[in-house]
Order: sequence, then structure tokens, then C-alpha cells
Amino acid sequence: MSKLEFAGPGLTIEQWEQISTLATSLKPGQALWLSGYFAGLNHSTQTSGDVVRSSPVSDLATAVPVAARTLTILYATETGNSAGLARTLAEAAREKGLDPVVSDVATYKTRKLKDEQDVLLIASTHGEGDPPQSAKSFFEFVEGRKAPKLPNLRFAVLALGDSTYEQYCGAGKRLDQRFEELGAQRIEARVDCDVDYEEIAPSWIAAIVNRLAPEPTLQPELAASTPAQVATPAAPAGTAYDKKNPFAATVIDNIVLTGRGSSKETRHIELSLAESGLLYEPGDALGIVAQNDPAVVDALLERLALPADAQVTVKQQTTGLREALTSAFEVTAATPRFIEHWADITGARELQGLRGTDQAEARTAFLRNNHVLDIVNQFAAPGIDAQTFVAGLRPLQPRLYSIASSLAASPEEAHLTVSTVRYDLNGLPRMGVASGHLAQRAEPDATLPVYIQTNSHFRLPEDDTPIIMIGAGTGVAPYRAFLQEREARGAQGRSWLVFGERNFRSDFLYQIEWQGYLKDGVLSRMDVAFSRDGAQKVYVQDRLREQGRDIYRWLEDGAHLYVCGDATHLAPDVHAALTEIVERHGGLDREAAHDYLGGLQRDHRYQLDVY
Repeated sequence: MSKLEFAGPGLTIEQWEQISTLATSLKPGQALWLSGYFAGLNHSTQTSGDVVRSSPVSDLATAVPVAARTLTILYATETGNSAGLARTLAEAAREKGLDPVVSDVATYKTRKLKDEQDVLLIASTHGEGDPPQSAKSFFEFVEGRKAPKLPNLRFAVLALGDSTYEQYCGAGKRLDQRFEELGAQRIEARVDCDVDYEEIAPSWIAAIVNRLAPEPTLQPELAASTPAQVATPAAPAGTAYDKKNPFAATVIDNIVLTGRGSSKETRHIELSLAESGLLYEPGDALGIVAQNDPAVVDALLERLALPADAQVTVKQQTTGLREALTSAFEVTAATPRFIEHWADITGARELQGLRGTDQAEARTAFLRNNHVLDIVNQFAAPGIDAQTFVAGLRPLQPRLYSIASSLAASPEEAHLTVSTVRYDLNGLPRMGVASGHLAQRAEPDATLPVYIQTNSHFRLPEDDTPIIMIGAGTGVAPYRAFLQEREARGAQGRSWLVFGERNFRSDFLYQIEWQGYLKDGVLSRMDVAFSRDGAQKVYVQDRLREQGRDIYRWLEDGAHLYVCGDATHLAPDVHAALTEIVERHGGLDREAAHDYLGGLQRDHRYQLDVY
């Protein structure tokens, strides 16, 4: 290429040569501005046809461009919170002139990690320190022997968790430690967020983007004449209703599904989404913004001797104490933070003794056996004021329920399958916050604040693809949506449901519907396991083993596999059964069977929705 061909619009060959001689003195960020500046000159020339007169090189900058560092934002999400924060972080980075790539670790190609330069990780924790189900393959890679050394990588971690659990923010802590072990350098110290992450995360985001933002490098004379940068167009605005602004959905119906004599209560609840604009796909969840039991709130007010109308500040707004305890704060399950708070207020020796990392087991046992009301009853705090009391409480969080309907079958509606949580504790009957609200105060025509929580990790495949759906109890909810959707679309793919519950006569949820789908061919096959009907308990994993040959044949035929239900027992027990099935019927050893299932997960053919 000749010098004449290289010269840009409005610049002489001599000016380009002068720029080239300064190539070693660039500061970070100048490449970004100069590329935009020259692009602006080129655009002006092409659109107006005028020759743009250039400024002298001394006015352009005091240094010349080099390549900017790459920036990748990775998130590991269970309920969508990490994904939302990743999007917010990316927007903030772009406003500072950065060009981030955002990726769910579930779909991230791990081979890219060794070539990354700056990586920001936002990780949710599931249960006792575990990563989200969809992120397990990524964790296995970075914590395994195949993980590359990362001496040229810089990173930072925002960890999300729930302080009710002892292994608080465990997934984020694991990533933070592992990246350090691999030789990466921290950009900022890890920040751990409780369920009220929205109060802490913005500060971390601001600190990160300010650290990474290109430094301003222009001379004042040039800065004054620089064309304004064009902002990236915003994404089209969606519905106005979300977690921060839920829609008031009217209850259409609320019926008990379980029959007489059942040892549990499971409800089918139908909600109207008419005029909301809310849309969802099978596999998504509905967020319910529930309220605390009025009886629990009244008991707390009485024990604390505080007036219901005492004023407290909640997120920079003033409200009455009763309203705050009803709608703003978690007043049932206590947290380690509340133990610390109440120990400081009361000086109670027993609470003081629960502090420290060496008391984790005792603290967990105490929290399991004592709610906030129990602690307040045991350890009095005479004269406490309302604001001091609520300072130890965490925000009341929405509860997520898998949607048990398809919009194709029930337009402008969302159906839920909810098991009412009831138990006794310290001689008193207790209920789950959301399930109790739904059971006791969500009668027809009542309204509930709701929003849609997308779950991209639990999706139907193409219509001609076989599916195997495994669930116990209310874990059957999304499969009702799956079959409604497939029936509406006329899908030809085979479908197999493996369902488990306690008793056939009282707990066969949606029995008539399943039978109808079997008759019509929408459901190709169904196996059931009722654990309390015989002398020996039988669970869904036992049915899988019994039908192992067919399970493996379906998988070899390209079937997608789904598991929905309890994360503590169902998910690991089913996984163990699947591993045995692949070993036996695939003729593989244990490690190869593990890799086989891992491959299904990476290909999104083995999806979990567990809680």
C-alpha cells in the first residue's frame, strides 16, 4: 500500500507520517477516541461531499492509539438476578466508552478464557454454597485440572447470596479464590451481596467501570471541537411491569388439588394477566410479591410494645411500622445478621455465643429452630425503637413459582401449582410466607403483585424432538405448560412424563389432564411413583432405573431431558440414577457416563429447574 492510499480523508501524507512516529506514547483510551474521530471525518466526507480540513497533528492528541483491553462480563444465574445485574453493568460500561461482551457461563466457551484480558463475574449462590445448576459445568472447568493459568487476566467478582444460609455467597467466593489461584489479578476486591443486593451492587458497578474507563487524553483545543459521540440506541422498551414494578393480577380461581386424606395441601391458582402486556414462555416463572401473615406482624408489635403507626425509613421513604413489617421486611426466618444485631441490642449471652466462624453449626441449628418472633420472645429488648428493630431485618423477597400454563392454551392467564408450607415450631403453627398468603388470602377477585421471571435454561426444543420430563410434587407444573404448548402447536415429537408423589388416591396432581393427553397422543408415555402406597417406598429415580433401557434409547434418539423439583434430594438422586443408566445401557465406565451427561448439559439437552 502506498502512502497516498493510506492517507485518510482530510489528512495529508505528512500528517499521517507524524502520527505514526508517535505510536509508542499512547495512553489507554486514545485508540477509542481517535477511531471515532476518524470515522466521524470519513462519515462527514461521504455524506456531505466536502473535504474536511484537519487540525494540525499537535492539536489531535499528545499520544497515538493502541488496542484497548477486551472486557467480558460473565454471569451465573439461578433466578435472573445476576443476569439483570450483568446487563446493568454492561450499560454502565458502554456509557464510559467500553465495549463489553456479556455471556451466561452456561453458554460461554471455556476455551476462550485463556485469551481474555478483563473479566467481570457476577455469580449467584444456590443453597449451601453451590453454583446455579446451569453454571456447574463452568465451575467444574475452572476448578478442574484443565483450567489454564491466567497471568495476563484481570478480574473482579460480585457475589450474590442469601445470609439465611451458612455458606453465604459461596459460589462467588469460590470463583474469586480460584481465579486468584490461576494467577489472575483483581481489579477490585470481591463484594458479597445479600438478598438486598440492589442497595450494594450499584456502588460496585460504579467503582469497576470507573477503574476500567479510558482515561481522557485530548488537548483542550481539540476536545472543544470534537464531534459528539452518538449513543448506542436503547433496546426497545418492554412491558412496564417487572420485579420493581409488579402488576396487580386478579385471582381467577384458587382450588385445592389434593384429595381428602392427603398429608399435604397443593393448590391450583389461576391469575389474570389481562391488560398487563406480560408475556411468558413455557418454563418461565411467575414472581409473587407476597405479604407477611398479619398475625405474625401483630405478635411482633405486641411483644416489642411498639405502635403500629411508628414511623420508619425504608429505602429513603417513610412509612408506618405495621406496613413495613407487612410488606417490606422478612419477619419469619431469621438470619445470622439478625442474630448479630439482636446480640448487640440485648447483650444476651446465648446469642453472643453464636458468633464467629467456629459456631457455624450451632448457629445454623439455632436459626432452624427459631424465627424472628421466637428470638424476640426469648431475648427481650425493653424500650427499643422501631427504626432500631427493623435495622436488623432483611428485605422481603418475592417468591418464584414455575408457571403451569401456556399462553397458547390460556391467553392472558398464568396458572400456578403451589404446595402450602405448614409446620409447627416451638409449639406454634407456622406457614410459609408466600404459600400461606396464597392459601389464606388469595381468594377469587383478590389481587396479587406479580411479574414474569424468564428462565432461558428450561426451554422446549423443536416440535419434532422427543422430551423426557421428570418431576415430583409441584415439580410437575412446567410440564403441564409444556404439553399445553405442544398440543397447541401440533408438535409431533414424542413425550414421556415420569411423575412422583406420596399417594395415588389423594396426590395424583392433574391426573385427568394427563390421561387426556395420553389418549390424544400429546403425551406418549407416563410412569408414576407413589412413595407411600406400598410397604417399600418407590421414587421417580426407581422408575427411571426400571425403564433404563428405554431412557437410554430415547437419549440416543436425541431426546431432551428435564428435571424439576427438590434440589436437595430429587435432583441428585435422579442424576445418580441417570449415571447408572448410561453406564449400564451405554456400556460406559463411571467417568465416561459422567462425561455423557455433562455433554447433554452443555448441549442444553439436560435441563434442571430445582429449588
